[in-house]
Amino acid sequence: MSLPLLMAIVFLINLPFGYWRASQKRYSRGWFLAVHLPVPAIIVLRLAFGFSWIALPFTVLAFFIGQFTGGRTRLLLNSTHTK
Repeated sequence: MSLPLLMAIVFLINLPFGYWRASQKRYSRGWFLAVHLPVPAIIVLRLAFGFSWIALPFTVLAFFIGQFTGGRTRLLLNSTHTK
């Protein structure tokens, strides 16, 4: 598996969690779960495919971009439906 493919998978895993996070009150239990539930899966995925700690910054970047994009998607969809 290549690093860009791993990053794409991490991004896609985080899209629905970012979408969910955007509907939760900041620092609530739901918000905390939306941010932290995908972390173990991503760690297992990174290790299962043999990536070392060198890949960590790239997976973290993909994690945050996925969370951000999922959250923005929810906000955009909600603003479109409320007009």
